[in-house]
Amino acid sequence: MSEDRGTWRCVDHGTITPLWRPARADYGMLAELLTRSRAIPTFLPWPLGPGWAVTDFGTVARTGGDARASFVTASGPSDLDGVVEVTLVSEEPGVGLGARCSGVMHTDPGADIGEGPPLAKVRINGHPISLWPVPTSDSDSTLDRSVFAGEAHGRWLWMVLRPASAALLLQDEWTLVDVADLGPELMDLPFGGSPPAW
Repeated sequence: MSEDRGTWRCVDHGTITPLWRPARADYGMLAELLTRSRAIPTFLPWPLGPGWAVTDFGTVARTGGDARASFVTASGPSDLDGVVEVTLVSEEPGVGLGARCSGVMHTDPGADIGEGPPLAKVRINGHPISLWPVPTSDSDSTLDRSVFAGEAHGRWLWMVLRPASAALLLQDEWTLVDVADLGPELMDLPFGGSPPAW
């Protein structure tokens, strides 16, 4: 990937909007994320459980321009799977950040989204958001994950859980909040752990 006069070009995809992803997740960098991603929500499971922390985040946006996607990764302990990692992506159609985070080949979740009953639901601002499974390649066992996607506020919402068995945590309906709406709670948000390898 290279930058030429403010335009980012990828060898495989041509002109792209770059991904901003800080080297370390902390409060200062989260404030920078919120400045860069004003035009798009940045969702986080809320409240975070004991021992959970934000490990990574980023946005797809041009400097000074509108964001097209954002993501947050949080990880923490679970009774059944040990340490679990959850990545939430909100993006406009055609961006491909959710696909990159989940390791799937197509840019958007696919034609199966919305067909049949959803396998999971989350709540955003009190509204239920349906999520359907997104098929992943079985040939790469190093990416042991479950991927779900749906639509929230006119954008794709992706949820990537590692390990794959962590999908069982979705039997309980999760609440997601836009990090920008947290207010004073933002000051107590825990950071730490390793970012995902994608």
